[in-house]
Amino acid sequence: MIFNETNDIYSVTSLTKSLKNLVEGKYRFIKVQGEISNLKRPYSGHSYFTLKDNTSQLRSVLFKGQARYLEKGLEDGQEVVCHGRISIYEPRGDYQLIIDNIDFQGGGLLQLQFEKLKKQLSSEGLFDEEGKKDLPQYPTEIVLITSPSGAAVHDFLKIWRKRAYPCNLKVYPVRVQGNESAGEITKALDMVNVLLPKTDIIVLCRGGGSIEDLWSFNEEIVARAISQSAIPIVSAIGHEVDFTISDFCADKRAPTPTAAAEMLIPDLAKMTEELRNTKKTLSRIISNTIEGYQYRVSQNRRLLGDMNFFFTNSSLRLDHASLKLHALMEKMITRNLSICNELSSRLHNNSPETKVTIQEQRLSFITEKFFYFCKKEITDKEAKLTQQVALLDAVSPLATMARGYSITSKINHKNNRKVLVKKATQLKISDRIEIMFHTGKAECEVKHIEEQ
Repeated sequence: MIFNETNDIYSVTSLTKSLKNLVEGKYRFIKVQGEISNLKRPYSGHSYFTLKDNTSQLRSVLFKGQARYLEKGLEDGQEVVCHGRISIYEPRGDYQLIIDNIDFQGGGLLQLQFEKLKKQLSSEGLFDEEGKKDLPQYPTEIVLITSPSGAAVHDFLKIWRKRAYPCNLKVYPVRVQGNESAGEITKALDMVNVLLPKTDIIVLCRGGGSIEDLWSFNEEIVARAISQSAIPIVSAIGHEVDFTISDFCADKRAPTPTAAAEMLIPDLAKMTEELRNTKKTLSRIISNTIEGYQYRVSQNRRLLGDMNFFFTNSSLRLDHASLKLHALMEKMITRNLSICNELSSRLHNNSPETKVTIQEQRLSFITEKFFYFCKKEITDKEAKLTQQVALLDAVSPLATMARGYSITSKINHKNNRKVLVKKATQLKISDRIEIMFHTGKAECEVKHIEEQ
């Protein structure tokens, strides 16, 4: 290895400027491909992010003026080709990519990955209809695997409350976007199968977005977890036009989260109305049947002769059975309605809104307590800092020099190095010395030395 030494001594500033000119001159117009991560947009409107690949990363900045020419907005996870130049930010000595334009390549690459995985899993039989599980018509336990803060879960809950059907609804919170979301979704599917085996249906739920946003549901680990689930799974991802690998693996696909809720949750009001209509229809059929039998009895009586006693007794028994049947039906319907009302009341008492309100109050109290201790800590630190500044000022050599003292240094005429002079024996006639005062300094020549 060859070392090229030089006697030149660079300051940090001069070296940084030299490197800046070298780098910016060599990499004036370049294209860099990578994935966007750690995207930040401060109040200035500029976009700061890291452009990365499998092994390296590069700081990048897109100024507000250039952003308006992009075909779409920037998001974490996008695969892009950036046109720009390399520059060094002198105050920190960091190099970064100054971007002029961006080509969005991610969608095409992700679509190729989507088609490749779809073809592979299809050939393995994960999409076959023979392996799909039937959904229960009247579920009692439904688990949503979704983000608790997303719009999708609120759309599902809106239909659930509106239909007022007495089934338990649980939300298993996961991230539905980002690098770690696929692992969380896979883990959630496994945990629900193990810890909640009585669950009737699992719903994978997420709102719409770009292919990058929905990519978690195109991961192979999620697809295989869906296929291995013992509990039926409904995929309700994105909008009606959005298709993911999860849709093909799931036992049923719903176009939207709202459509999934409408498909899975029966309408209690509609069921009650149907039951009422069925009751009327059954009563009418029974009444018509009885009238038909009465007519036949009347006709046969004339043919069989005087059998008033026999038929009167049969008629009474029939009337009694009819009344008993009506009473039993009324009792059964009343009991079922009472059960429905009780379940509805219990469901209302355990409303998530009440629990959310309590947690909001706790969060507010903790936040106020946190700000109080932060403010107190800052006040204590400021007081200590003031005390230390006063102590430092008291022992400062500048305070001593302000009273008329000075500092004398001997100047080496060969290399201009300075040595602090503590006694007269360090000096010779004609030596150059530098005297530093409280304000300013002076360079002098020694004319006379007195050691005493």
